[in-house]
Amino acid sequence: MIKNIIFDFGDVFINLDKEVIFREIEKFGGQTTLTPEILSVNKRYEVGGISSHEFIAALSTVYPTAQKGDIVRIWNAMILDFPEHRLEFLENLAKRGTHRLFLLSNTNALHIEKVVENIGQQRYNRFKACFEQFYLSHEIQLRKPDAAIFEFVLSKNGLVAAETLFIDDTKENTDSAKLLGMHVWNLEVGREDVVELQSRL
Repeated sequence: MIKNIIFDFGDVFINLDKEVIFREIEKFGGQTTLTPEILSVNKRYEVGGISSHEFIAALSTVYPTAQKGDIVRIWNAMILDFPEHRLEFLENLAKRGTHRLFLLSNTNALHIEKVVENIGQQRYNRFKACFEQFYLSHEIQLRKPDAAIFEFVLSKNGLVAAETLFIDDTKENTDSAKLLGMHVWNLEVGREDVVELQSRL
């Protein structure tokens, strides 16, 4: 029996355009794939290992023709809209009180600032209020798909893996959670919507 649900954020609730970075950065001599250097910088940023200022400075050395403002704009361009039907679905689920609800997101300070800017502080507060705990990777210094982040959430909240459903659009993340005994839904973006959750319970 599923008693607990852990949700991802991006492309589960809020829509993302993950490819926009590659399209835009080409204008500044960037590559259409993420280099090992950029991946390393991003991972450190997502676990709060470096500040936003240090992150922007690191990317400035990779894309020297881009101004810092260009880098922030391109980095944040992936953050799109948060459909109201998903927020209302989540609020109704929280009101029913049938499950303990948690958020677990790989993200960073710049993206969260952009989310609030795009959807407004009031809607962001409504979203956060639905969860018992709201875990952002850069705040807890852990990131998916590392087993440690799932073990942290389970242990911190006294959750039993076999009673917990984890929903994420990235298969690497759901595979990791499944190895710990959790139920998983690897949500297919564009084909599935989180509001279809009832069929997974």
